[in-house]
Amino acid sequence: MSAKWDDQFEELVRGFLPFMDAAEPLTEDLNMREAGLDSLGAVELLAALEDLYQVRFVDDALTMDTFATPEVLWGTVSKLSTAAAG
Repeated sequence: MSAKWDDQFEELVRGFLPFMDAAEPLTEDLNMREAGLDSLGAVELLAALEDLYQVRFVDDALTMDTFATPEVLWGTVSKLSTAAAG
């Protein structure tokens, strides 16, 4: 699968996945919980994404489902960025 996200997103997300080998590709369907993302990490990742992309996660996005895979998370960030821009 080809990644749809930018390099900043990938670098940030990888920092919250301690069980993921550095050589392993970050795929769209990677189970981020299995890769080591816990609830505290999700909160920290959320705050970092908000700062990086100048978005605010709304209540509907504040679930572990949002952080299930990079694809779901990037889709949420993209949607929030689009809404914030216009």
